[in-house]
Amino acid sequence: MKNYARFIPGEEISEVAQWNFGAIDTAAQLLAAQVKVREAEHGDSQLEAERQKSYQAGYAAGMAQGRAQAELALQKQMEAFLAGQAQEAAQTFSALFRAAQAELDAAQQNMAQGVLELSCELARQVLRQELSLNPNVLLPVIREAIDLLGAEHRSALVRLNPTDLDVLEGLMSTEFSGMSLTLRADSSLQQGGCLVESAGTVVDATLKKRWQRAVATLGLDATWEDACEPG
Repeated sequence: MKNYARFIPGEEISEVAQWNFGAIDTAAQLLAAQVKVREAEHGDSQLEAERQKSYQAGYAAGMAQGRAQAELALQKQMEAFLAGQAQEAAQTFSALFRAAQAELDAAQQNMAQGVLELSCELARQVLRQELSLNPNVLLPVIREAIDLLGAEHRSALVRLNPTDLDVLEGLMSTEFSGMSLTLRADSSLQQGGCLVESAGTVVDATLKKRWQRAVATLGLDATWEDACEPG
């Protein structure tokens, strides 16, 4: 093994070259440059990472804002749609209610009309039976007809159905003893009716006429002979 620590005499030195420290400086500069490059690359990487992080945060915030705006717009559209549907439903319900009310009113009118007609028919049947069994019920009718002539008429002609005349002749002589009455049988008159005449004035108290006046107050137009009909 060679000993590099001994002193070298001059006679052993055959060639001398000057040492240049430039190579060492160059190496140091290269090393420093590499360090700076690494630091720059590290800095750029960190900056890029920060940039990416900011971009992602901004993107996420933008997406969140966009979703919120979209949801708000959708909510407004749904509210407007529901409001329109509610208004349309309310209008439809109102129309149906008015139609139902009109039908109910018409049904009530028909029902009331039917009740009137039925009552009219029942009253006619009862009155017909009463007149056939008790002709005396005609006396108040005759009295009212004579009163309509007025006090100045002291005489009158009374026309009656022959059956009624047979029953009432004696009673009328007593009832109207203060008047000069002429009783006459008239087969054209129905039982329960009469005609009273005096000095050209005629009081029509026939059953047909009295019946028409009675049902007219109920809004009906019905004859005594026929079934009651709506007016």
